[in-house]
Order: sequence, then structure tokens, then C-alpha cells
Amino acid sequence: MEELRLGNVMVDCPDSGLLADFYAALLGWQRLVLYGLPAVRSNTGVVLLFAQEDDYAPPTWPEVPGKQQKQLHLDFQVPDVAAAVERALSLGAVKAAAQFGEGHFVTMLDPAGHPFCLCLQD
Repeated sequence: MEELRLGNVMVDCPDSGLLADFYAALLGWQRLVLYGLPAVRSNTGVVLLFAQEDDYAPPTWPEVPGKQQKQLHLDFQVPDVAAAVERALSLGAVKAAAQFGEGHFVTMLDPAGHPFCLCLQD
């Protein structure tokens, strides 16, 4: 069987340009347009694409029965979690009310409400 390779990650949101700008600034990745969609690309080729959805409902964190559930979240490895949290906050992220990382990671919510974690690099 031919090896499968992850090509891109598609992120649904209410404002695709705003979210692409957020992740470009947060990660320092290249901002571009791919397949007609706002995107960001790392220097290793990882691509996040942002699709605008008019009926987008942000996920709840932590999950609440009967509410929109998260379907995935992104983990970013950082050398200094506290500094990364402050940077994310300055760009429009919010710190999730519920935290479970016990110093190893902090859960944040991007401007569209998607949870992501800033994790202490090994």
C-alpha cells in the first residue's frame, strides 16, 4: 500500500481571513491563499486552510452535552508556555476557563472558539 501523507488541515470558522491572520501572527507562518482559501504554511510545509462557514457554531470547552463538540484541536510545542500564552492573548486568543495541563500545557481558544494547546517543549 502506498504511504498516506497528511496534506493540509482545514479549519472551519465564521471569518476565514481573520483566523488566517491570527494563526500567521501566532505561529510566524507564511500567509497565503491556496485553493482559493486563506491559509498559513510553516517552513516545513504544514498547511492550515481556513473555510468560512456562515452557520458556524464554536465548540464548547470542556465539552457540554447537547452543545457543539470540538472535533479536533491543535497542540503547539513551545519553549516557554507563559510567554506563548501572553503572545496568544495579545493576538486575540483567550485562555480557556477549564485547565487540565498542570503546568505542562495551557488550553487556549482562538478567535473562532477552537481550542488549541500551548505545550511545553520536551
